[in-house]
This record gives sequence, C-alpha cells and structure tokens, in this order.
Amino acid sequence: MSEENLTKLSDLGEFGLIYELTKDIKPKNDSTIKGIGDDAAVLHYPESKNILVSKDLLIEGVHFDMTFMPLKHLGYKSAIVNFSDMAAMNGKPKQMVVGIAVSSRYTVEALSEIYAGMKKACEIYGVDFVGGDTTSSTHGLHISVTVIGEVEKGKEVYRSGAKPNDLICVSGDLGGAYMGLLILEREKRAFQADPNVQPQLEGNDYILQRQLKPEARTDIVDALSKADILPTSMIDISDGLASEIIHICESSKTGCVVYEEKLPIDQLTFDIAKSFQIVPAIAALNGGEDYELLFTISQSDFEKIKAVEGVEIIGYITEESAGQRLITNDNQSIDIEAQGWDALKKKRNNVDKK
Repeated sequence: MSEENLTKLSDLGEFGLIYELTKDIKPKNDSTIKGIGDDAAVLHYPESKNILVSKDLLIEGVHFDMTFMPLKHLGYKSAIVNFSDMAAMNGKPKQMVVGIAVSSRYTVEALSEIYAGMKKACEIYGVDFVGGDTTSSTHGLHISVTVIGEVEKGKEVYRSGAKPNDLICVSGDLGGAYMGLLILEREKRAFQADPNVQPQLEGNDYILQRQLKPEARTDIVDALSKADILPTSMIDISDGLASEIIHICESSKTGCVVYEEKLPIDQLTFDIAKSFQIVPAIAALNGGEDYELLFTISQSDFEKIKAVEGVEIIGYITEESAGQRLITNDNQSIDIEAQGWDALKKKRNNVDKK
C-alpha cells in the first residue's frame, strides 16, 4: 500500500480510531457482562474463582525494535506476555484491556495491524478484548496491556510454595528466544551497514518465532490439572531461568540444585549459540523471553509428571543454607547468578567451551 493511501491518525480522531480498531470485537466468556462500548467493562466471576490481574508496559526502543518486529507479531506478543502470567499462577486469561500511546508517524493501518495481532491472540486463547484507550505520544509507540484471569479457589500457585526435596520442572525448551534475538540484531547491523543486503534468516524459523511470536503455556496448566498435579510453586520464564529460579528460592526461602545436563535446549538453539561462541547452557539460563513455565512439585508426583509431555525435571529444591547451585556437565558446583550470560560465562572459566 502506497503512503498516499495510508490514513493519518488525525483523520479519524480519538473516538473514530477506537471505533475503527474495535468495531468487530464481541465478548465470548460468561464472565464478561459488558465489553467495549461504555465507560467501563462489566465482569462477573463466580464465588468458586479467584481473580488474577497482570499488567505489562512495552516501550519502543526498550522492549521491542521496529526494525525487525512485524506489527501483527508485536500485537500478538503484547497479549501473550500477559497471558503467560496467568498461566504462571495456574490460571487462565479471560479479559484484556489495552492502552496505546502513539506518535504521528504511525498510521491507522499500522495500528490496525497491531490490533489484529492482539485479536488473534485473544481468539486462540479464548480471551475477551473488553476495553482500552489510545492517546498521542511525542516519541514512538507505547503499549500497556492489562489482563484479567481466573483460577479455581485453592488452586492458585505462588512463587513462595517450594519446599526442600521438591522437584524442579520446566516446560518446553530454553534459550531459543535469545538466539532468535541475536540473529535479528546481527541482520539489523548488516542492513545498517548496507541497506542493499538481504537478511540471512533461512533455516532459523524456530528461534525467530520464539522471539517474535512466543506462546503462553496454558496447555501445560491443562496438562497438570489432567494429571492431578498441583505445583508447589510456579513462575513464567521471561527474564531467564537463572533469574526465575532465584525468584522462587528467595520467595520460598529455599535453595536449589539445577543440573546443566538436564536443561532442555533445542538443537537449533544449541548450534546457533555455538556459532555466536556462547555456551548453550548460558543462553538457556540467562537468555529470557522463552515464556515457558518453571515450577516445583512434590516428589510424590514424580510418576505423574513423567506422563506429562513436554516437561523436564532439571533439579530439586534444597534448604536455604545450601544456596542456589548449578552442577555443570563436568561436575563443578557453581552459584546460579542472574547477571546476564557474560557474567556466568566468566564465572565458569570457559567450562564446556569445546
């Protein structure tokens, strides 16, 4: 579409823009009494449910780079990161409210693409888009997303419930989102040096999707429920496994042991990490944005968890005095530190760099 055919935000005005972006949204959940179209949404939850609320603020140039982030993917990811917080509480997302502040360089069509991504996420995860606001920004794009969810009373899972001898589990695989980001940043630098250079992205679809279009692991919540497993603690992996296991340990007043050899790493992630001269385990520990679930379970649930597809046991919880330890492939025991991959790389003294 040529620039002369694009619609300026000022052509519609605030209310016209909101109508254009939300005109086809219809609520589906019973807990949504009134969605978009009034001064506030009206929600009703039964007494058997507890309400979950999560909010994220995404800022252009800080949380996303428009050089390589497709607008529809940006909208999708903006929703997913909040849906993931619902899963981390052992719950499900049900409603979403969005606020966007945008500069005049964006068009109505651009915002429509962002909203299309959000609507797609809501469609897939059964979430009602119930309201929001748009306003002007003097610089770039800012997206604020609030998600309301539900969890059955007594089934909510906090970071603070881990106990010594609990098993540490993680869903999916780790480090892929970070490797995808490194590929995108490498190609951005090449483009800046020579705008005629075509990006070299072939063969990296999996890790690029992990970065640009992650998923919330509500399916794991369902699988655990079906297996009659209630985690003792849980958190989603947004800042890296090392950071998240430290959060659990500090909240639960425990220590932990994690085994490097047990970390689930996809083969492509492994190979790309090696190409960047990064120890794959370091990418898994400190990469972030995988949005997998890290959780602990009682040892009595060991046989049950073995039957849950896509979950690996990577260690166990210890007494607080034992600290947070990583057992490396060559049987060294080192502190787990959430200080970025470079700091841990130095601490390991280049262990496993063969």
